[in-house]
Amino acid sequence: MPKIVVIIPTYNEIENIEAIIKAVFSQSDDIHVLIVDDNSPDHTGLKVKELQKDFKDRLFLEIRKEKSGLGTAYIHGFKWALKREYQYIFEMDADFSHNPKDVVRLYEACQSGGADMAIGSRYVTGVNVVNWPMTRVLMSYFASKYVRFITGMKIHDATAGYVCYKRNVLETINLDTIKFIGYAFQIEMKFKAYIKNFKIVEVPVVFTDRTKGESKLSSGIISEAIFGVISMKVKSLFKK
Repeated sequence: MPKIVVIIPTYNEIENIEAIIKAVFSQSDDIHVLIVDDNSPDHTGLKVKELQKDFKDRLFLEIRKEKSGLGTAYIHGFKWALKREYQYIFEMDADFSHNPKDVVRLYEACQSGGADMAIGSRYVTGVNVVNWPMTRVLMSYFASKYVRFITGMKIHDATAGYVCYKRNVLETINLDTIKFIGYAFQIEMKFKAYIKNFKIVEVPVVFTDRTKGESKLSSGIISEAIFGVISMKVKSLFKK
């Protein structure tokens, strides 16, 4: 594999962090991991520093001053990665909802499959979600249907957070113009790539809800996604 970096944002993930890092590294010796930690009170960052001794020159850590949102954590990570020689840049959750074994499948979709952006999709072949209550499944599923209708993107899982980007996608998108910080961030990144005509491919994955730690989902994040999509689409029409 060429240079690959998996960016994992964290906030209070002490129960998962060691296992997820080791699981990602077990997929290939050529994978690097960047943890972007929002100064977790449970000392997730300190645990990562300990693990850096075992994974020298492969495990990196950026600690921010406070919890500032998923989107800004990824933007921080993207900018860090673009200053280096990484050609494939991943988004991944810390809680094992994204199976580390799928890193290779997403990478291959870009490296040999011709995709500029590969999405680990829960809904491209039905509904592949484990351990979610039905209300959460329906909310997520119809949110993606809603986004597809409003934006015109032919993507089944617009809120997916398991993504592989080719470097040139992130170089082309002006990261300083990304406005959203929650689930709407995931939609906005896909929409920016879509309107720039990058090839987006969905790779079917099974999403398994976390068994350790607490979810960061909130009503504010949901409302941002609902109303932000309309705003994003309208602004794109005026730009045209």
